[in-house]
Amino acid sequence: MIKKKQQDVLGFLEANKIGFEEKDIAANEENRKWMRENVPENNRPATGYPLPPQIFNESQYRGDYDAFFEARENNAVYAFLGLTAPPGSKEAEAQAKQQA
Repeated sequence: MIKKKQQDVLGFLEANKIGFEEKDIAANEENRKWMRENVPENNRPATGYPLPPQIFNESQYRGDYDAFFEARENNAVYAFLGLTAPPGSKEAEAQAKQQA
């Protein structure tokens, strides 16, 4: 299930030409440690560690897969990622309507 969620996020980013860097936490202890330390406490599970995928913009935590999925369903992924929606995208059009 984790692999499917990771592929879902990566596929969306690639399809929308959003640059990203994938960090492997299975094979890299430094990446695993960094992720665990940088997921805010209120976003961590009651027991154990946060499961991937966890999404960051540089070092700023943006959310987990469920938050990403909800943002995607609401045409708000760019806002979720802390990015400006490109002109002509559904998200940019929705933002323009809200501001009008």
